[in-house]
Amino acid sequence: MSKKLSVIIVSYNVQYFLEQALRSVQKALAGIPSEIFVVDNNSSDSSVEMVASRFPEVVLLANQDNVGFSKANNQAIALATGQYILLLNPDTVVEEDTFYKCLEFMDANPEAGGLGVKMIDGTGTFLPESKRGLPTPLVAFSKIAGISRLFPSSKLFGRYHLGFLSPDEVHEVEVLSGAFMLMRHRTLEQVGLLDESFFMYGEDVDLSYRILLGGYKNYYFPYTTIIHYKGESTHKGSLNYVLVFYKAMAIFYQKHFSGSNAVVFSKLILIAIYVRAALSVLAVSVKKLFGFRLSKKDTSHKLPASRMVLVAGQEQEYKRAHAILQLAGLTQLQINRICPSQLHPEQLQKALEHRKACEIIFCGKDMAFADIISTMEQLRGTGIACSILPPQADFIVGSYSKVDRGYHYAPATAPVKMPEVVSC
Repeated sequence: MSKKLSVIIVSYNVQYFLEQALRSVQKALAGIPSEIFVVDNNSSDSSVEMVASRFPEVVLLANQDNVGFSKANNQAIALATGQYILLLNPDTVVEEDTFYKCLEFMDANPEAGGLGVKMIDGTGTFLPESKRGLPTPLVAFSKIAGISRLFPSSKLFGRYHLGFLSPDEVHEVEVLSGAFMLMRHRTLEQVGLLDESFFMYGEDVDLSYRILLGGYKNYYFPYTTIIHYKGESTHKGSLNYVLVFYKAMAIFYQKHFSGSNAVVFSKLILIAIYVRAALSVLAVSVKKLFGFRLSKKDTSHKLPASRMVLVAGQEQEYKRAHAILQLAGLTQLQINRICPSQLHPEQLQKALEHRKACEIIFCGKDMAFADIISTMEQLRGTGIACSILPPQADFIVGSYSKVDRGYHYAPATAPVKMPEVVSC
């Protein structure tokens, strides 16, 4: 094999996030013999045109239908020549040394078949799906019924997200996240590719389990952090997601357990779905009757239309960010510049308080992605919205809530999806 690493990204209607991901991937691949594949599942935006024109070195596979996550990845794996294969989501940002660190660990640990990393969402919050346990019937029941949320650190009920394991230490884990799934090519040749019976959930669980059955180990590696904007929290509260989860688990049980046990396991999960549905109905009823919520889940984060925005970058990129915001129709914003050297914790906090800013835009040309990610983690829980102006891009992307799928600012000639705003 001529390459050290093959990066595979399956994309569907996330043009702006995909471009940002590719910019970060290119930086992280510097000096590594590598190749990048983008498999587009018939996006209706301009993703295909963007990749073809701005990233001619990327191997682009443009499907005429949405063939699903598994089949799309398998298309690229069949062409990949890398010693290692990385499945990467399009709504991610990696640090400049992410691949170096991960490959170094894999080279030093030949028993490792797969590796996942520490992930944060667009608010700087740790994503618990960075490390997961095998969804045995009890584990899956605890997750669907909501018990794992009540006892996240329990070794009995908190096994789905392994909440009892430190997120800052290396651990052997059972399941890797499909958002960042690094594997040896020879491991895939031994255990097989992604099972195309799974369309949109469960394929990473199945492949992770087969890696273990093949005699390898899966590792959670926290010494590099990536942004994954659309975390599991984006949709895990919906009943539709629960049903999709159930169908995926039914396929998993039928595949890996005997027939009679698979039926019993599936019925147990179905009971959990009824429990979850009943709790959802109860929550809605309580809200209607008493006007409050049973859940602490964050609702829409509203940003004032005339809010103060800080742009972290040099003068040239500050002016470019200012122009993009104006062309996007955000004429009421109060926009100030902050030097990247002022982003140390104490200085940053003082600057935010002094200027009463509620949003910060990081300029990717003037800041390393690693520094942006580190600063986002510092801002976790402050309510400050974080956005990024990628290098050479004509748009700004970000996410202001755990339950948000992300937003972007772009000139009015392009589609603009903005966060919900209210007048001051």
